[in-house]
Amino acid sequence: MTQIRFNVTALDCPDPIALADFYAQLTGSTVEPLGDFPPRDVTWIELLSEGKPTLGFQKVDAFVAPTWPEGPVPQQIHIDFAVDDLDGAEQWALSLGASKSPFQPGTTFRVFLDPVGHPFCLVLDQ
Repeated sequence: MTQIRFNVTALDCPDPIALADFYAQLTGSTVEPLGDFPPRDVTWIELLSEGKPTLGFQKVDAFVAPTWPEGPVPQQIHIDFAVDDLDGAEQWALSLGASKSPFQPGTTFRVFLDPVGHPFCLVLDQ
């Protein structure tokens, strides 16, 4: 039987390089190098993560941000990041351009929106 392995989760966005830079800073990852490829022509880019599942970013010209937790454009996916210090991680995410969702459904995690509106959570690693 053929083995299927998880490889990449991709987020649609208007500017793959900018969103990859945001998540690279948030997680301490590295964005794959462009080499001689012109930034204006980038339609797909990934974070490098040494053999682990990674994030990819795909350009969509008509990108529409999800409206979370309700609204006309439902959330399609969200990402959870484990953290040791919820308050410190929140400040880091906000300093990079994330915004905190006004709706917070729990106490051991916090919901944020990345710079183009994708929800993600910082989850206290207990």
